[in-house]
Amino acid sequence: MKAAQVRSTFLDFFASHGHEIVGSASLVPNNDPTLLFTNAGMNQFKDVFTGAESRAYKRATTSQKCVRAGGKHNDLEEVGRTPRHHTFFEMLGNFSFGDYFKEDAIAWAWDLLTRVLGIDASRMVVTVFGGDRELGIGPDDEARDIWKRVTGLGDDRVIGLGKKDNFWMMGDTGPMGPCSEIHYFIDGPPPAWPTTDPATWQGWLEIWNLVFMQFERKVKDGPLDRLPAPSIDTGAGLERVTSVVQGVKSNYDTDLFTGILAEAADVAGVRYGTDPERDTSLRVIADHARASAFLIADGVFPDKAQREYTLRRIFRRAVRHGKRIGITEPFMHRVCGRVVAEMGATFPELIERHRVITEVTLEEEKRFRATLDRGLELLEDEFGRMQGAGTKVVPGKAVFTLYDTFGFPVDLTRTIAEERSFEVDEAGFEAEMKAAAERSRFAGSDQEAVSTIYKELASELGATRFLGYDGRGTHGDGTVRALVVDGARTGEAGPGTTVGVVLDQTCFYAESGGQTGDTGELTTDGGARIRVDDTRKPAGDMFVLTGEVVAGTVAVGDRVHQQVDDDRREQIRANHSATHLLQLALKQVLGNHVAQKGSLVAPDRLRFDFSHFSPMTPEQIRDVEDRVNAEVRKNLDSQIDVLPIEAARQRGAVAMFGEKYGDTVRVVQIGGESLEFCGGTHVRRAGDIGLFKILSESGVAQGVRRIEAVTGVGAMAYLRRLEDELGHAGERLRAQPFEVASRVEGLQGSLRALEKEVDKLKQRLASGAGGRDLLGEVVTIKGIKVLAASTEVDDVKVLRETGDTLRDKLGSGVLLLAGVGGPDKVALIAMVTKDLTGKVHAGKLLGAVAEALGGRGGGKPDMAQGGGKDASRVPEALDVARRWVEDHA
Repeated sequence: MKAAQVRSTFLDFFASHGHEIVGSASLVPNNDPTLLFTNAGMNQFKDVFTGAESRAYKRATTSQKCVRAGGKHNDLEEVGRTPRHHTFFEMLGNFSFGDYFKEDAIAWAWDLLTRVLGIDASRMVVTVFGGDRELGIGPDDEARDIWKRVTGLGDDRVIGLGKKDNFWMMGDTGPMGPCSEIHYFIDGPPPAWPTTDPATWQGWLEIWNLVFMQFERKVKDGPLDRLPAPSIDTGAGLERVTSVVQGVKSNYDTDLFTGILAEAADVAGVRYGTDPERDTSLRVIADHARASAFLIADGVFPDKAQREYTLRRIFRRAVRHGKRIGITEPFMHRVCGRVVAEMGATFPELIERHRVITEVTLEEEKRFRATLDRGLELLEDEFGRMQGAGTKVVPGKAVFTLYDTFGFPVDLTRTIAEERSFEVDEAGFEAEMKAAAERSRFAGSDQEAVSTIYKELASELGATRFLGYDGRGTHGDGTVRALVVDGARTGEAGPGTTVGVVLDQTCFYAESGGQTGDTGELTTDGGARIRVDDTRKPAGDMFVLTGEVVAGTVAVGDRVHQQVDDDRREQIRANHSATHLLQLALKQVLGNHVAQKGSLVAPDRLRFDFSHFSPMTPEQIRDVEDRVNAEVRKNLDSQIDVLPIEAARQRGAVAMFGEKYGDTVRVVQIGGESLEFCGGTHVRRAGDIGLFKILSESGVAQGVRRIEAVTGVGAMAYLRRLEDELGHAGERLRAQPFEVASRVEGLQGSLRALEKEVDKLKQRLASGAGGRDLLGEVVTIKGIKVLAASTEVDDVKVLRETGDTLRDKLGSGVLLLAGVGGPDKVALIAMVTKDLTGKVHAGKLLGAVAEALGGRGGGKPDMAQGGGKDASRVPEALDVARRWVEDHA
């Protein structure tokens, strides 16, 4: 049975037991700042378990893509060295949201493994929670009894373990509960049953973990609260289950990896399985290629921010292993291409983003290889220095320089150091990182934490009904369900109070998918008036309208009349619809590799970030602009449908970056071809956009470009400002608007001619024009002609040109010029003819003179430059120059 069959068999089995097959969530968690990456199947259901979000189903099954390479779950250092550690893996899972519990979860798991997949029951044991005094929870005897009854296992094969092994927590906070693990003996009939954690016994492999979700911890070290309804969360690694089904002892020997390993070996010109050290490197490359391809497909590009830097660490580790086995040219794009070929049928985003994956990996590897050798050279120099000093620890500052200047992840430096029997000063490196962060005031890419009060409200109140999709949906009524002031719930709020208002239903759109939240006003029959300054969804689908009570008192239970700022909403609609047309036009002009990387839809402008690897040409920008405006002029009606998510995908709808989708989605068609998933508000007809104008196109990160544009009223305001500026320029230049460019060109030509004339005059002045003969000031010192003179020209370029002229006239000699530009500014040039550089060093000479003037400088043996700060000491400094030549020649 191939891995794809194992995956489909698992999903189909639970579908036959009433489970909804739910697609894998993105590797970038939505609205969960506690996670760097999605690392378990239950991540996408976290709000469902806590009651903050509801779904149309009570049972679900998934094959979730996961990455564990940072924070608490960090397997990076072990990848390639062991048969089962990975950065990227798939987690098979089945979930119950207050529906079935331990009885069914245990029975179905055993049935699927033994009857459906045919795994030998005589080679399995299970573990259960044995209780924990610190948690105040006793042993899970209920689970033990079910295992024994369902499977026929005796107590010797149902092992009780403590909190460390059999109490599952996603983190310091969140859902948690006791669990049962299923372990399999990979080496044939077990010689004995484990009496402690089977994972610590030779030959035993954990293949499935059943979590009985009963509790939630809302704050770190806080009490355990019972969830609204007991739930089930299970996780079985596809790679591990497949290895058992296929009868191999390493995940890397399953068909999930063999093709990728073959590609890596082919690139290296070697065979996998013939050299243990080389095989480790090939396994690292195969694993990291999977992680890289999937992360890039989900919009993570290598960079210095936390999430992006983790990808860079993974990727560059693979490149370095490629270098170790003799790969001298960029290769990861090829191996990642094999990942796309092997897994694209199951994960279509790989195929959709294939070109992006290829270009990002190729560019990242080229950049790293360009600095790799120089970084290794620097590290070798450091090793040499350390050996001379008798120390074995690479200083934190050197590690930071390698990271900051040469792109060496710290774990790469650590690995290289360990290979040479050195250590790394981790604390020193962290101190350097912290200092750099303070200097740059760097802000990470994670979202702000969702406050506890709003999580509690979302759990209690559920979703807010949104009324604003209708074209007339900018006014309506609702009831106040909660008020929040200063982070706490309150029953009422009076004048001058900043308040968060939760309604049962609202016309106000909450910030999502790049579209900014609505503003407007709430009024009550009792005379209260609230100015709404923003609308957000801080937890689940609960809307919070934030603003100030400007009159009266508003209370929980009040009926309110809502009025969204109509004009502002209309401008936002136009800008949002324009982003859809813009993305389509970019794909048409630049290629299908274009993928949205971020957006901002505000009333006055739109910003659209997209994947592309070079600046757009003026012709491309104009082509994109023309295509969008052509759709606007067609003025086709917008069409909005609500469809099951799979049906929407089959229609070719494009998912928008940052949007969280449920089982049914809104599919928005703007113009004739643009078709996207979108929960935002849009124009009724494309013509309502009015006019689309691109203001700028720029780069914001490696492989990411940004377009800023305006529409409608904003476009007209921009054009009028442009017209005014051009008109004012024309008035000053005494030219018509369309003659301004030619008039400016003429003036620039005249200016360049004048500048050349000024340079000539300066050079004449510097070389002694006006009666002064500089060459007449030459003195001979120890047989060497020396000219040390001052001039009133401090332009370094002119001074250097003058020096060249005088040096040529000297033929053989030493020259030092001091250009005085004011009381505290002196420019210095020193030159030595080639025949004398063995006796006189221009850089050292200039350094001595600059020091005499309170400045500094230096350079090569034949030419140097610098500056001083005290012009009153120039005569003294010229004497210093002459004495220095006498002392050193």
